[in-house]
Amino acid sequence: MCVVGRYAPSPTGDLHLGNLRTALVAWLAARAAGGRIYLRIEDLDPPRVIPGAEARMRELLDWLGFDWDPLPHELGPSRQSERQDLYRQALKQLAHANRLYACTCTRSELQRLASAPHASEAAPAYPGICQNKGLPLDLTDPKRAQAIRFRVEPGLWHFNDYIFGVYEQDVLNAVGDFVIRRADGLFAYQLAVVVDDALMGINQVVRGADLLDSTPRQIQILGALDAPLPTYAHVPLVLDSHGQRLAKRDQATSIAQLRTAGAQPERLLGLLGHSLGLLDGRQPTTLDALRTRFDWNALSKQPWSFDANEHLAWLQGGTC
Repeated sequence: MCVVGRYAPSPTGDLHLGNLRTALVAWLAARAAGGRIYLRIEDLDPPRVIPGAEARMRELLDWLGFDWDPLPHELGPSRQSERQDLYRQALKQLAHANRLYACTCTRSELQRLASAPHASEAAPAYPGICQNKGLPLDLTDPKRAQAIRFRVEPGLWHFNDYIFGVYEQDVLNAVGDFVIRRADGLFAYQLAVVVDDALMGINQVVRGADLLDSTPRQIQILGALDAPLPTYAHVPLVLDSHGQRLAKRDQATSIAQLRTAGAQPERLLGLLGHSLGLLDGRQPTTLDALRTRFDWNALSKQPWSFDANEHLAWLQGGTC
């Protein structure tokens, strides 16, 4: 079977090292298998999209040598903002299968649940307040003050991750019935990503480890849509010198900032290749050279810490 992968960034800020590390694994995994890989733009939430972010992201990926396969016209647009009709069709299919219901719970009501005595530190699972209210489900009017929730099936759901191994979750007890269209009419990530992967024929999903616990939810949606199950690999996160996960607001680790500071593309790829376990030490390299060394079994399962004080001089061409 031909591997079909994707890299699907959100244009909500400039790419940082964690984003790039995930893009690298996604690209290498597809190209090493002789497969295809698409670049999909996940601009699902317009208020969070930053003007110019997509263009800067594409230019930086070009600078590093990434290439992408053109998405065939019949598979639809490559931007989520242009795929809304496809998400509406999926909602109709899920409604027909009795997997959806309307929810009028407000954010303040859910926050009170989260702060109730004996509540766990993690956000509590949605307790199904609106599940049996019989509220009319309106799939056509996004301005109606109701969210749409997906009805979760009970039991343990598991999959075999290429990096982390077997992962399982009782979705009902961990999350509960979850929102797939918000009350403001915007489609939720959990629905959009599943619909896009299914319709684009994606059979190898590579993304950051922060999305590991989303996968069982998406597997349930895939089953309800009678869509095939892809393989999954979740790339360990990149942390800053304080042990915190990188964020797009942290300009010190953005690829644009590193480039401006004099980082060389071959050294950036070499540093990330070493961090992943594909190179024995830091050394300048290319995407093509890393492709020949790609091995799922060699990939590190641990987060990697980037320290600008330690790494920047080497990225600029130093010997240390």
